[in-house]
Amino acid sequence: MIVKDEEDVLARCLDSIQETYDELIVVDTGSTDKTVEIAKTYTDKVYTFEWVYDFSAARNYAFSLSECDFLMWLDADDVLDETNRQALKALKNSLTADVDMVMMPYVAAFDEEGKPTLSYERERIVRRTANFSWVGAVHEVIVPRGNVVHSDVSVFHKKIRPAEAGRNLKIFQKMLADGKTPDERQKFYYARELFDNGLYDAAVTAYSEFLNGDGWVENKICACRDLSACFCKKNMPKQALAALFKSFELDSPRAETCCDLGAFYMQHAMYGRAVFWYKLALNLKPDLTTGAFVFADCYGYIPAIQLCVCYDRLGQLQKAQKYNELAGRFKPNNASYLHNKQYFDKILKNKGNEQ
Repeated sequence: MIVKDEEDVLARCLDSIQETYDELIVVDTGSTDKTVEIAKTYTDKVYTFEWVYDFSAARNYAFSLSECDFLMWLDADDVLDETNRQALKALKNSLTADVDMVMMPYVAAFDEEGKPTLSYERERIVRRTANFSWVGAVHEVIVPRGNVVHSDVSVFHKKIRPAEAGRNLKIFQKMLADGKTPDERQKFYYARELFDNGLYDAAVTAYSEFLNGDGWVENKICACRDLSACFCKKNMPKQALAALFKSFELDSPRAETCCDLGAFYMQHAMYGRAVFWYKLALNLKPDLTTGAFVFADCYGYIPAIQLCVCYDRLGQLQKAQKYNELAGRFKPNNASYLHNKQYFDKILKNKGNEQ
């Protein structure tokens, strides 16, 4: 684990993984709060590493300090619930010497009830003697190889405060200023940082260059969605629509893209077209083993609640009510579903009084 100024979350993380490890290594990269003090109450293996604007360098240093057969990484704002803590203990005891890497779900966003809304697989455990290395100064990764095992043990990423504004973009800018050439994955994330920082013209250029390269197809599909969002910010609807359709040249439709298309047509009051894309989204299933970002609500709640709105705007109230009830099966306590339910109950009551 590498840390910096994590006094508000570190104990929560380390408490959640008690009895799952043989060795706990914490590498501090320049904390000015009580992070180091807290870490030392859990382990005597607390080290310092001079920050060099490179997350991979820090993580590789942390890996180099261990002599265990298998290495697992966590961020300070990660946690395991009790179910996954026990499952991790069982997984640890089942690992054999021929396993090189274990991929595990990373749950990164939650709805108001704490249910996962964004998850993707990450390389979580590696065999030390396989000599894996982290690559990438920011949005770092270990490239999978060898005997890769997929586990359903989930790690929950629960931020309580945003990252330092512009931090990642500054790292990319320093890397480029130093004459370093980003790989295809880094090009994708550089474009994302430009977009997240409101630099839409630069983001359009960066995404377009990435899409013309040899990047991973899942990143390219995300890039099409992000590029469309850039064009929407620039009030360029034709280009926004074209970017979404471009993703279909890469692979079969994803529900996330279909929901984007539904939202586009709703924004332009083309409710019949929006219905088509939201219905398609409802019929698709996520693949949780590709490592792609999966927004769970796009495969259920979002298309259902939006179909309710579309059919209401089209004057087809029975269909609208049907899809609102479907949305309620996904999220029975959701405010939008409950508001719509009251709306339809009132309409039905008025119709009954008229009769």
